[in-house]
This record gives sequence, C-alpha cells and structure tokens, in this order.
Amino acid sequence: MILSERIKKESRASHGKRVPAYVWVTLGVTLLTLLLHAIGMSGDLVNVALVYLFPVLVSAVYWGMGPAVYAASFSVIMFDFFFVPPYLSFTVEDLRYLISFVVYLAVAILTASLAGRLRQQLEMVKAREATTNSLYALSRQMTAITDLNTLLVNIATQVSLTLGKPAAVYLPDGQGDLLVTSSSASTPASEGEKDGWGDGESEIAIAKWVYHHGQIAGKGSSALRESPGLYVPLRTEEQIHGVLAVSMDAGEIHEQQEQLRLLEACGGLAAGAIARVKLAEEARLAQITAESERIRTVLLDSVSHELRTPLTAIIGSATGLLENDTLFTPEDRRELTGNIRDGALRMNRLVTNLLGMVRLESGMLQLNRKWCDVGDIISVVLTQVRGFSPHLNIQVDLPDDPAFIYGDEVLLEQVLVNIVSNAIKYSPDESPIVITVASDKSTDQLTIWVADQGIGITEAERLRIFDKFYRSESTQHVTGTGLGLAICKGIVEVHGGTIVAEPNPGGGTRMRIDIPMEAHGSQFPYSEQGEVEE
Repeated sequence: MILSERIKKESRASHGKRVPAYVWVTLGVTLLTLLLHAIGMSGDLVNVALVYLFPVLVSAVYWGMGPAVYAASFSVIMFDFFFVPPYLSFTVEDLRYLISFVVYLAVAILTASLAGRLRQQLEMVKAREATTNSLYALSRQMTAITDLNTLLVNIATQVSLTLGKPAAVYLPDGQGDLLVTSSSASTPASEGEKDGWGDGESEIAIAKWVYHHGQIAGKGSSALRESPGLYVPLRTEEQIHGVLAVSMDAGEIHEQQEQLRLLEACGGLAAGAIARVKLAEEARLAQITAESERIRTVLLDSVSHELRTPLTAIIGSATGLLENDTLFTPEDRRELTGNIRDGALRMNRLVTNLLGMVRLESGMLQLNRKWCDVGDIISVVLTQVRGFSPHLNIQVDLPDDPAFIYGDEVLLEQVLVNIVSNAIKYSPDESPIVITVASDKSTDQLTIWVADQGIGITEAERLRIFDKFYRSESTQHVTGTGLGLAICKGIVEVHGGTIVAEPNPGGGTRMRIDIPMEAHGSQFPYSEQGEVEE
C-alpha cells in the first residue's frame, strides 16, 4: 500500500470510529454496572471503583484520549448513582466521597493518558516500519540496476509509488542545463495531475535553483514554499548529481514534514545509486581505455619487431645481390634468394594473421564452404611450412578411408599452418611433430591432433594462449605476435567446432581440434556406390 494513502486511511478510520466508540463505552459501562449488581458487589466500593477502571483502559488503548475521559466520567456517574449511598441519586451522604471521585477521575485520566501515549508510540513505530520497508525496497531495487537510464526511471516510479504523488528526476546534460530525464505517470492517489509531471518552465526553474544552491525548496521547506512541489538535491559528499521533485497537494500540510523526511531519505538513496552507476561506467571506460592502450602498445611492438626482422633480411640479401653479384657463387645466390623468400613468407603470414583478426573482430568473416579432403589440406599445409626449418620431422597419421569436411578450405589451411608453425618454433630440431586425424561417424565429428615435444604449456596458461596478443613467459625468447592461436580459435568456432590445448603424453603440447564434418543441409560429395557426384 502507498505510504501516504495508508496514513490517510488510518486517520479517516480513527475519526470514523470515534462516534461509535462513545456508544460502545456507554454500553460497556452500563453492562458492567448490571454485572456488578448481579454478582452482589454493591457493598465493596473499593473493588467496584477498580473494576470501573477497566473500560477506561480499554477506551484509551483502542479509541484514544477522548473516549477514555468519557469512560472515566461516565463510570464516576454510574458509581455514584448505583453504589454510593443514597442509592439511585446523585447526592452523597458523606462529602469525603467527592474527594474519592476527584482522585478516581485523576487516576483514570492519568492512566488513560499513559495508555494513549503507548498507542501513539505504537502507531509511530508502525509508520516508521512502513517507511523503513519502503526505503529498503527502494534501496534493493536500485542496487540491482547498472544502467543509468533504467535507474532514473526506477527512482521516479518507486518514489511516486511510495509517496503516492507524481515524481520527476532532473539531471544536467552535456552543456550543464538541467533537464527532466525521468518522470513518473500520475497515480490513482493524484488524479487530475497530468502525465509526465515536472517538465513545466516554473518547475524546471525551481529545480535549477535547487541544483545550483544545493538546498531543499518547495512546499514544507524553508525556501519557495508557494511552489506546488517539493524539490530535494541529489547530493553525495563529492557533488550534486541532480534534483528529485515530487508534486504536493495543498491539503497535506500536516503530512509535509513526514514526507519531507521520507523524500530526503529517498534522495540520499537515489544520489548514492546514481554516483555508483556513474563510477561503474567511468571504471568501465577506464578499463576499456587501458586495455586499448595495452593492445595498441603490444600490437605496435609485435608488428614492428615482426616486420623489421624479415625486412632487414630481405633488404640485406637483395642489396648484396645487386651490389656484389659477381662476388657470389651460385650457392651464395641461392641462399640469399632463399632468405628473401623466407622473409617475404614471414611477412605474408603476419599480414594474413592481422587481416584475419580484423575480419573476425568486425564480423566480416564469411565462410566459402565446400567439401574438402582433409588429406589434401594437410598436404598444402606441409608444403607451406617446409621452409620454416631445415630439419623437419613431421609425421601424419590419416584414417584408412578418406576424411571429408564441409568448410572453408583456405581458412582451415590457415588454422593448421598456424598450429604446425607454432609446434616447429617451440620444439627442438628434428623432434617429431605428429598430425593425427580421426573421424567419428556416430557423432559426425572430425578430430585433428597436432602433437609436439617442445617446451610445453602450463595448465594455468592453456586457456589464456587463445587470447589476443597473449604470450607465455616461457616463449618470450621466440619472436611472435600472439595472434595465431586467437585466429585459429575464431575460425574453428565459426565452423561450429572447438580447439583446446592438452598435455602431450610424450612431453610437450598437443592441440586438439574438434569440428563438425557436415553442415546442416549439406550433401556428402560421394554417392552410396562411392563415386564422386557431379
């Protein structure tokens, strides 16, 4: 229930109950008098007087001070009329009874006053509990929101529901002008108000004054009391983030102070939530900036080093051939020409990896799918990596039946070239590199293993090696950009597969690629008789 509606209903209920309260008090005291006569307590005046305190206490607890005083007065009258001699008369034989009546009234009124205070304190505790629950609900909802626009809408809506009045949140724009960033619709408790309260010129003017002066203004405050709304600055220790405003009715003067305190509490929660979201956004932007700077630095360092080394070799070999051609033997020319070719191939691999990463990051990578023979792909890969090392020992283990895969042949070749070249770079000369291919027709999966006996990868780094520009501490002495495996992971995942690094049982590392053999809706290139389909 809306807090202000609850207060109004309790107030109306208490006023509405006062009329029947006097009736119930009259009826109760009358029945109590008949009961005392019926049980024969007419001669025990002390106990009769004490029993008459009971309706006084009940009236004070349930109906307040007015019914309690009425109960005390009516009890004295009934006590005098029916129990004090002469009976059935308001006169008394002993004037000392008058003192007893006065003392009884004083005790009854004092007791009723204490009981009434307890009742008022109980109502205050209930009202504070309702306020605390409302603030707790508001705080819990604000804590779970990380988007600023969603947070502002939630603040305006929850404050409007809590107070039962239209609410608006003002925040400065990029030029410092205060604008309505969120406004609640009118609620049933405020019929006649227009939707989107708070966007009038006078309302914005008051909000600007509150924002610049950092003071509460509007109805119930010490400034701009004639305003129909109440405006609270959203202040934290560092700055004022905006203004929270609530429309107020003219007939609510007795509730303004309570609503002012509640609105201040809501404003404090809102200011803290806005500051938290802004700090989180600034931290995210700072992290992105730092990560971009780190990637830029790593990219420049890696690319400059990777380009400078082959370029130096190409320039030196070409210069030697041009300037000292007559001094070189045919073997020397062949070696220098090979250096130029190796440098050009190395630069080509670097440019290919960079372009591949750009295509992956931009989402522009398009697959040219067709049926590919895995054996042919491996043959092309071996041809490309043959110049990486003069002492290659690559072993290939293919299944007895030809293995076909429906994918992009060029991209799959790039994946295997990167993986095999890594195995060559991080393995001793003449150590075996084993490429194993296996197909599982039950799951329609093709698995390719590339195992080496190199320096190996620690368990903690087996996932990180697929990150862009990441290079293991144990491989810093070998040139590289840290892009090869990241591109492999992207290409394999585009094909619907997975790639992982595993420890090789014989020492070193084993890369495992699992990739679907057949795409949905594709047709296998061989008929049931084993002939190639046209």
